[in-house]
Amino acid sequence: MELALPLWFEVGSLVVLTLILVADLLLVYKRPHVPSIKEATLWVAFYVGLALVFALLMLILGDAEHAGQFLAGWLTEYSLSIDNLFVFVIIMARFSVPRKYQQEVLMVGIIIALVLRGIFILLGAQLIESYSWIFYIFGAFLLYTAIRQALNNEEEDEDQENGFIRLLRRRISISPTYDGSTIRTIIDGKKIFTPMLIVFLAIGTTDLIFALDSIPAIFGITTSPFIVFTANVFALMGLRQLYFLLGGLLERLEYLKYGIALILAFIGVKLVLHALHTNEVPFINGGNGVEWAPEIGTWTSLGVIVGSMAAATIASLIKARYEARTRGHTLSEEISQQIEH
Repeated sequence: MELALPLWFEVGSLVVLTLILVADLLLVYKRPHVPSIKEATLWVAFYVGLALVFALLMLILGDAEHAGQFLAGWLTEYSLSIDNLFVFVIIMARFSVPRKYQQEVLMVGIIIALVLRGIFILLGAQLIESYSWIFYIFGAFLLYTAIRQALNNEEEDEDQENGFIRLLRRRISISPTYDGSTIRTIIDGKKIFTPMLIVFLAIGTTDLIFALDSIPAIFGITTSPFIVFTANVFALMGLRQLYFLLGGLLERLEYLKYGIALILAFIGVKLVLHALHTNEVPFINGGNGVEWAPEIGTWTSLGVIVGSMAAATIASLIKARYEARTRGHTLSEEISQQIEH
């Protein structure tokens, strides 16, 4: 079903979102700094409010179904973006990126993510239009991703990344220290790369992996390229400020990966059921649709997404608070200490 929205709204939305992202980029470039908790909170609230206003406009100009698809898609991408943000935290800490320049690194990461997701959205939309059986592939991939997410071994990931970094350091000359946010500097009259190059490569690789996961996930909620793209843009907007707002809290969200894994598994099952319902593959039910395969509605999806993330967050905070008390501290005290360091 195509989204029944005026063309001026779709074009206008893309123009406004582009202008906001450009303004955000210029702000980081002109005034690199570590935002205060108040500043980060206001920006995150602004972007979340903007997404809700956008959903309301879709409801007014379109219908409840597509407004619900946007909300479900936005929340799915937002949850995956927070998971992406957690990896950014690890990368920043591992390569000791100065906090003053972390905003610029995050902005570069967001731009790379937008470009990659834009490419995958175009490819995904074309595949869906040409090959209905692609939903089987998307569904199977999401189920695999959900299992990998739940059983993720951080030590193995770290060993693989360290191996890549060691190989890179053997191939090119890299300075021992940063020179602002530049990727090249001059030492003894010779131009060499700074550690920022490795940081950008690590961020870009992470974005590629998450783009591969997130695009099939949102296509399991809606097949409208407009909704898919805007949901991704809204999910990435404010991610930079959210990084500084959450600070040390991200590492306390221990069960977040299980909530995300449940969402991915649910959407994977939904995609497989949809593929069965509209089946055209000859060796499955003679190329006919499977009547018993139910279609899971948008609002059911929205409920599962919100419930999974809420349960994972609450369970994580309860455990983190308990562990903090056993160490003789409050959770807020430990987070404050971690942010200061």
